[in-house]
Amino acid sequence: MDIVINTLISLSLLGIILAVILYFIAQKFKVIEDPRIDVIQELLPGANCGGCGYPGCRGFAETIVKTGSLDSMNCPAAGNEGMKKIAEAMGLSVEEKEVQIAVVRCNGTPEKRKKTTIFDGPTSCAIESALFKGDTDCPYGCLGLGDCVAVCPFDAIHMDEESGLPLVDEEKCTACGLCVKACPKNIIELRNKGKKNRRIYVSCVNKDKGGEAKRACDAACIGCGKCVKVCPFDAITLENFLAYIDFEKCKLCRKCAPVCPTGAILETNFPPRKEKVEQAETLAN
Repeated sequence: MDIVINTLISLSLLGIILAVILYFIAQKFKVIEDPRIDVIQELLPGANCGGCGYPGCRGFAETIVKTGSLDSMNCPAAGNEGMKKIAEAMGLSVEEKEVQIAVVRCNGTPEKRKKTTIFDGPTSCAIESALFKGDTDCPYGCLGLGDCVAVCPFDAIHMDEESGLPLVDEEKCTACGLCVKACPKNIIELRNKGKKNRRIYVSCVNKDKGGEAKRACDAACIGCGKCVKVCPFDAITLENFLAYIDFEKCKLCRKCAPVCPTGAILETNFPPRKEKVEQAETLAN
């Protein structure tokens, strides 16, 4: 009986001694977090989308507090208003960023881009793209299997049943960039949302020569260069038989879209163009 009691006493004393040692070790090496990290994290949307370039909202908040600066820091999901609140909490100033939105640069609807093959496999753009060029003659166009939809944490992009193309909800899109990374065909791009939400862009990424591109899709850019010639702001470049509109230079003059022979240049949220009145009718009035 004495042996049992002595054993219990010894184990109890050993446990107490080890607990004290562990306590002092924990106090010695404990990491004290700056309470401002929690404050900043509370001001973030909590989507952990990675649009800021950091591993989640916590990582973004830690970086802000650690560096004590908001230079080159931006949370697209929080927007300018959210970044202003963060700046106020940190006692800093922040530069207002141009609001951006995801743009789908493919206009290959079924009537313009005919299916030539059938893909019988997993419903994944990444897998289909790795196996073959796609189910149409255009090796650059949207595959329509919705990888971009699956990764969007804001429910801001959906597949349109009629066109088979992704549609971006302008009210929900935060320009986090996850859909851009998910698209294996690189047809989704982040562009400035534009004044009054108006944008002009080439809705095509086909780099084949004109005839080949046109045979694959009626709405393809054929690299004719007409848009380049009429642009008064040098905002349009032509490379690898593909036109591209620089949204930083574009002044939304709308001179390019009418001259595009395939309708590859899209105008978003503009009022309808005024129909040209015939000279004879003008004189008559």
